[in-house]
Amino acid sequence: MKTQLIISIKIFAVLTVLCGIIYPLLITGFAQSFFPEKANGSLIRENNKLIGSELIGQKFDSASYFQSRPSAVDYNPLPSGGSNLGPNSEKLKEQVAARAEQWTKSNPAVSADKIPSEMLFASASGLDPHISPTAALLQIDRIVEARNLTDAQKQHIVELVNKLTEKPQFLLLGESRINVLKLNIALDKQYKHNNH
Repeated sequence: MKTQLIISIKIFAVLTVLCGIIYPLLITGFAQSFFPEKANGSLIRENNKLIGSELIGQKFDSASYFQSRPSAVDYNPLPSGGSNLGPNSEKLKEQVAARAEQWTKSNPAVSADKIPSEMLFASASGLDPHISPTAALLQIDRIVEARNLTDAQKQHIVELVNKLTEKPQFLLLGESRINVLKLNIALDKQYKHNNH
């Protein structure tokens, strides 16, 4: 009995050192050596100032920016998660109706039946940093008006959306998408003087 206890303690100690210290250090060292940007959270910096992470959605309220999809946790990464409201939920129906009303108010050229679904429903994590290219293109008229841009500049924004659109992973996983934070940063770089 005493021998088995000693063996168990030794195995526990060895596994603790291997799995709790050596393995994490090896993986951290490997990640920092070969994928430092991803290992550090895919952070985006402008002029040595942290703007955010390309992996975590942010809230953009201004009419002069592309807006992210709704978040059940108000874009707070600590309690990330969805609303867990089912398709028969009255509360979900109210939220979707309110979001549709807000969308058509902000984007009057877009009828309610043309609003992309991701702009009406929060993501499962509440932190989705992407929207569809369609959702981005439908916001351009609002941005052009808010920034007082010309038709030529509007066409440039369309080209910017197309340029920053990410294809499905390995050309078959997921759908085409665009990172809202990266898009807004590119928009500001091009039209900073028109910022509001």
